[in-house]
Amino acid sequence: MGSLRPVSDQLSLLLDKTSQEERDVINALGEGSAMLISLSGPGRGARFLINSDRTVIGRAVESDIFLDDVTVSRKHAEVIRSGKSYSFKDSGSLNGTYLDGKISEQAELQDGSELHIGKYRLHFFIGGRVRG
Repeated sequence: MGSLRPVSDQLSLLLDKTSQEERDVINALGEGSAMLISLSGPGRGARFLINSDRTVIGRAVESDIFLDDVTVSRKHAEVIRSGKSYSFKDSGSLNGTYLDGKISEQAELQDGSELHIGKYRLHFFIGGRVRG
């Protein structure tokens, strides 16, 4: 395991909104994996493990992360893992994808980043980190 890094104030505030069970799940994530968790709104509590190099998010049933709502495009976005870093790319969705409140077509994901897809708000957590 690498050296520990401090948890940002924003991430600390986000973790304060989680249940103990959610914190335990987030802290148990292994190196080389990540997770999206719905901490508010529809699907509250839903967890989606990201443990492959490409994870498709959409309304299509065959999506890796299936979000069942008309505000989500069939192939809305994808999360891409490259080594130890993660990014997302919007797949030309009708309503767009928001990262931390700003519409974005593609960007790197940070620990605690919020992806807003349709009416879903999913927070991104990277495995192998120690959090409070």
